[in-house]
Amino acid sequence: MRPPLPTGTILQNRYHLLSVLGQGGFGRTYLAEDQNRFNELCALKELTPAQGEGYALDKSKELFQREAQILYQIQHPQIPKFLANFEEDQRLFLVQDYVEGQTYRTLLEQRKAQGSAFSESEVMQLLRQLLPVLAHIHAKGIIHRDIAPDNIMRRERDGLPVLIDFGVVKELATRLQASAMVPQPTAVGKPGYAPSEQMQTGRAYPSSDLYSLAVTAVVLLTGREPQELFDDTTLTWYWQRWVTVSPGFGQVLNRMLSYRPGDRYQSVSEVVQALQAAPSAPIMATPTPAVPPPSVPAPPPATVPPTPDLSRMPTMAVGRRPEPTAASSTQRSSDPVIPSTRSSLWDDPWAVAAIGTGLVVLTGLGSWAVVRAVLNPPQPTPIVSETPIPVPTPTPSPSVSVTPTPKPTPTATPVTYSQSLSVVPDARPVRRSGTLRSNETVTYIIDGEQGQQLDAQLNSEGVLLTVLGPNQQSIDNQSERQTRWQGELPYTGSYYLQLSPVKGLDRSDYQLSVRLANPVEPSPSPSPTTTPPATVETEQISFPPGATETTVAGRIRPGLVRRYLVTADASQFLRSVVRGGDVTFTVRYPDGRPVEDAAGLASWEAQLPSGGVYQIDVISTQDTSYQLEVGVRN
Repeated sequence: MRPPLPTGTILQNRYHLLSVLGQGGFGRTYLAEDQNRFNELCALKELTPAQGEGYALDKSKELFQREAQILYQIQHPQIPKFLANFEEDQRLFLVQDYVEGQTYRTLLEQRKAQGSAFSESEVMQLLRQLLPVLAHIHAKGIIHRDIAPDNIMRRERDGLPVLIDFGVVKELATRLQASAMVPQPTAVGKPGYAPSEQMQTGRAYPSSDLYSLAVTAVVLLTGREPQELFDDTTLTWYWQRWVTVSPGFGQVLNRMLSYRPGDRYQSVSEVVQALQAAPSAPIMATPTPAVPPPSVPAPPPATVPPTPDLSRMPTMAVGRRPEPTAASSTQRSSDPVIPSTRSSLWDDPWAVAAIGTGLVVLTGLGSWAVVRAVLNPPQPTPIVSETPIPVPTPTPSPSVSVTPTPKPTPTATPVTYSQSLSVVPDARPVRRSGTLRSNETVTYIIDGEQGQQLDAQLNSEGVLLTVLGPNQQSIDNQSERQTRWQGELPYTGSYYLQLSPVKGLDRSDYQLSVRLANPVEPSPSPSPTTTPPATVETEQISFPPGATETTVAGRIRPGLVRRYLVTADASQFLRSVVRGGDVTFTVRYPDGRPVEDAAGLASWEAQLPSGGVYQIDVISTQDTSYQLEVGVRN
């Protein structure tokens, strides 16, 4: 690899290198100041192509331009914005926004120094904040390929995770080295974080990114590296030996960590649904018999005593306890002797007299009762017998087959995504495309001002559009469930373009086009005096050696046209962007005709149908300075 550029180097007469942020097997990243944007900080990623024949270098440039065009498509607030790409001294550079913050690798090391790691709630929040980012790039057919704590930054200004260092560049370098027949120094993806299909075959799918995201999650939870958590002999993860999480969350992570790609979740929406269902749907384990601790003996099983067989019971003699005999009642010599005063009841004359008197009284009472019974026979008392209440014997009813009411099929948990759109008034429409499942809704957020004209058009057979105002209410009666809405914005603020699928469709593709236009000021009444013709100042644009873009600056006033001439070939892309000043421009064909949809713009890019010298006319309604960025690429 070529040595790094020294600090203080200025590239493209614009980028002032401050320091080296990082270095890997495919190149390095510099921190730089963009002198054409008020010294705004940016990150320059250098890719050193294979050193070889001219064919290898040409192939490097071709693939580099193709991959730069892919990165240009990514517009997400949690991904550093792609700004430019260029070549200088056979070095290829990508320019992206600089993110101020710390990587999750640094944050984890700080936690480990204090004897802790990330909690389940923190990791859960991280996943919920990153999954929409993956959904955005996957919808464009882009796989990150290198998700790890080193490539996720917590942005300092808002605390949101930002996904950096796409593996697209590494994949590009791998193909370049393969085409140059040189050994590959590094595989695409980090060992332990990238799944087997990516490390062994170079193929990557959306589930590959989900695998790497799950590895990142368990590393943050345990504070240990993947090599300590994965047994490569049994292909099994043992991360739950080091940390305890809720059963549902553990189940989601384990499925994301499946060795076979087909066993994992196949899309971000499936993971989001599983995470939403995890708290209310814990894992149902198969019940196992309770085993008492070894120190406590298990109680013996309860037994029912058998019913005794009376016919086999032995016969037992039952009688009065025998009276003590003289031999058995012999007293000890020490016991006192109590003499008996009388031997029998009949020895007492008073007792004999009392018994006789009682017999006489009883005999008299009995005779009186007999005489009364003879003279007054008693009436027989009717015997009232209780008639038993008959208990009705239940008649067996015929068996009725009851058909259980079918339970409604549970619908999938709704999933909602949101994304901010930067729509420049009076510029070309901003277009987005994607696919929605039956339970998904995507909302695009744009900023608009009162009086501006909004034109939102949806090209889809299964998705409908609803336009909501800053108060989250429909703008009017014609803005709900439509395929197109045109009208004047009633307020200044954020507007929400909500896309939802038509009921009954499993998934639908869509293409959305959004355009803003400033209010048209009424034209003044024609003056009888003739307006003097505008003054045109012409300047030929030339690019520095090896560069594909440049920035021109100047000052303009009403009535003056600054015309820039750009030479381009057929099928090349011509790009023009206003970087400063209240000016607009019009692009003209080599024959002077205005290019379709390229008048009164601040940003424009298109593929040219023919070669020649194209004209870019810059005008303004006031005296102002301006900067215009112009580029031509294949």
